This record gives sequence, C-alpha cells and structure tokens, in this order.
Amino acid sequence: MPVTDSAALADAVEAELAVQVAATKHDERVRTALAGEQSAIVLVEDLEQGLAVVDAYAAEHLEIQTRDARALAMRVRNAGAIFVGAWSPVSLGDYAAGSNHVLPTAGCARHSSGLSVQSFLRGIHVIEYDEAALRDVAGHVVALANAEDLPAHGDAVKARFPSDSGRRAGRSDGRFDR
Repeated sequence: MPVTDSAALADAVEAELAVQVAATKHDERVRTALAGEQSAIVLVEDLEQGLAVVDAYAAEHLEIQTRDARALAMRVRNAGAIFVGAWSPVSLGDYAAGSNHVLPTAGCARHSSGLSVQSFLRGIHVIEYDEAALRDVAGHVVALANAEDLPAHGDAVKARFPSDSGRRAGRSDGRFDR
C-alpha cells in the first residue's frame, strides 16, 4: 500500500506495478492480493498525513522511501517491521538482517509486536510500597475502586489505616488525611 504526497509518484508506482506483476512467477497470487480491500495507493496532502495513515494501517512490513527516511521511521508507532531507505528491502528482513519474519498482520501491529525471545518469556510484576507511599495514593485507589463499583478493593486500602477512621475516603487531592 504505497502512501505518497506525490500524484506523479502514485501514477509511476501504478504503472511499474503492472509491469512487475506481469513478470512475477506467482502473478495470480499477487493479483488476488492486490485486488483485496487492504491494497491501495493512498495519496495524502503531506508527510504528516502520510504518517497518520501509516500508523492507522499498522502494516506488517513498512518501507519508507523519502528524504530523511530514518527520522520519519523513528516517528512510526504501528508497524511490524520498518525498512528504511532504498537499500533496505523487505526481503532483507526476511532472509538476512536478523529481524523476525513472523510479524503482526491485519493491523495487529497497533497492539502486538513481531515474534521475539520476549514472546516466550513470562513477566511477573512485583509491587512493594511503604506506608507513606500507600498513603499518598490511597485516595486514588479508593476513588477508582468506587468508580468500578468494587468497594472491597478500596476497603483493602482503608483497613491499613485504622487510625484514619472517619477520614478513610481520602481527600479531594487523592491523598489520605494524615
């Protein structure tokens, strides 16, 4: 899905695509893929709008071919893998660059990453507050517990400050009274 701010480039890509598809070994597969709703040439007003389109689409593979491609690549938030500049084709990532070929498809790059060693690790969150730290956030915890209609969650915090009875709901600034 080429995204460009140049109508001339969009036309040139469309013409070259016809030539390349006709010459490829699996032209039927390619034609089927290009006929799908996920395929288009997108003409945008400027690179900022192009970046918004790219992030919304969340491509599995994204090649950036523009002046200062690296700076633009650093601003992309949603892509499985980004290939920067004329010397970084997708096939480089598939076979030699060391990036993983198992990437999120169908826009899943908005919430998922490519397969990596991290995919096979299990993290454990360890939470440790002292009394002062809990007191600082207690009002927030109670307020959120009440907003979720889970008062026992708030009670678990309030029970730790029995001397604050009558003031347990927390102050408007989110803290417990001392």
